[in-house]
Amino acid sequence: MKILLISPTLQGIGGIAQHVRDLIKFLKEHGHDVDIISSENIPTIPFKKLKNPSFLISSFFKTKFMKDYDIVHAQHPIAALAMRNISGKKILTIHGIYSEQIGMLHGTLSSKLSNKFEKNAFSWADAVTAGSKEAFDYYSKLGSKVFFVPNAIDIKSLPSGFDTKYEKQIIFAGRLSKEKGILTILETAKSLPKDVHLIIIGTGPEENIVIESAKNLENVHFLGYQPKEKTIPLIRGSILLIQPSFAEGISATLLESMACKTPIIATDIGGNKELFIHNKSGILIEPGNSNELLKEIMRMLNDQNLRDEIARSAYDAVQKYDWSNVGQLYLDLYEKLLKS
Repeated sequence: MKILLISPTLQGIGGIAQHVRDLIKFLKEHGHDVDIISSENIPTIPFKKLKNPSFLISSFFKTKFMKDYDIVHAQHPIAALAMRNISGKKILTIHGIYSEQIGMLHGTLSSKLSNKFEKNAFSWADAVTAGSKEAFDYYSKLGSKVFFVPNAIDIKSLPSGFDTKYEKQIIFAGRLSKEKGILTILETAKSLPKDVHLIIIGTGPEENIVIESAKNLENVHFLGYQPKEKTIPLIRGSILLIQPSFAEGISATLLESMACKTPIIATDIGGNKELFIHNKSGILIEPGNSNELLKEIMRMLNDQNLRDEIARSAYDAVQKYDWSNVGQLYLDLYEKLLKS
């Protein structure tokens, strides 16, 4: 098959970028011809509020001059306008609930506008895939062409090794933004015992606040952006990974932590509820509750048996999210569309 992937991003630690990189690798390993349009190979404006709008416009004009493909696969509604330009079977993959994420970041008006846009994007696609059951249920209300294809990781390709910098080491790895719960984490960090060390990895709009917290708290260590070759050993070398998000699909970071056998504390929302059974394969807490996060951190640190049980159960559960299983779901969908 000749396949075009359109994604607003291909580099960095973000979930969409990682998903697209792994999908490209899977498709090429199975003998398919893959091209990519992303902000890394077309002009965009590299500022927070302008990058996605400039990608939408730039990708739209780029595809005006492109030839036909068997499959045109857009990642994120912002890529759907470019997808519309090209002949071929069209698939839109939505990571989370787009309008809900926009509303959380930019307010009610932006949410209403994005809701209208995502409905148009939905209508331009021959099929829509949702990466979590929550998103599948939401978008299924718009029509019958929605398929549940979960996010995935390539378990066998995860970097090896352990990086334990402190005896009691916990970690957050992700976008430093309000919806990822970084402010909840920083509030919790104020009450952590001095011998419990929190490592924070990532970049994002709240980076300056994280830097200030790391200056004021001796047991908070901000490492900025780190490549996967360094991030995975740090996750594997930590006692816990915490991710108290306010909105989440099937998070690649959580899948990686499960594969590393590092127990997880996450919020009882979205895709997290699909990944974890509370007290069995993970710990689920209320979003925005720094006191509960602190309580569960201390409970987990003091209960080795619970951590071991959670690590085993999570490792067993993550196997179905490996690309060897999920990638085949995409190929099956591609072939179904080409036959229709």
